[in-house]
Amino acid sequence: MSRVRQVLCLSGSLRQVSSNTAALLAAKELSPATLSLRLYEGLAALPLFNPDAEGGELPVPVQQLRNVVGCSDALLIACPEYAHGVPGAFKNLLDWLVGSLEFPGKPVLLLNASARGSHHAQDALCEVLRTMSARLLAPEPLGVALPGAGCTPAQVLADPQRCLELRTVLACLSANLDGA
Repeated sequence: MSRVRQVLCLSGSLRQVSSNTAALLAAKELSPATLSLRLYEGLAALPLFNPDAEGGELPVPVQQLRNVVGCSDALLIACPEYAHGVPGAFKNLLDWLVGSLEFPGKPVLLLNASARGSHHAQDALCEVLRTMSARLLAPEPLGVALPGAGCTPAQVLADPQRCLELRTVLACLSANLDGA
């Protein structure tokens, strides 16, 4: 029997009712027994990235972020598009991981929760993650077409098509981690 893989879910949204967060929470409900999904909830607490801090004692929220990333077997990321780019708060999170020892080589799967098929932020995110030496598990983000802002996990789980899409995401994650 294979061990349970720890997957850290990162939502790129700070919205209280976020489709990206809803998709990740729904994925957690649908995940097979071989995956344990955990939502990272510290995005808003991260200070603005300052490379000068890399040489000294890191702020506690940054230490916590790096610790949970290091303890995870993989990352599942759902990030919205804002003004054709990655939202600043999420880019800030990534900036704090650039100099970390925990991130390089980390398996990452991207989930695109936009019904409109936004791609600008997803393309930029793929480029940033490749630059950071992430091991992308799919050549492009896997789609879960949610209606937009204001979607809840219960609404996602009530839609058979969205559940099928999320199960496809989870199967891709499982398949790629089984050989690791």
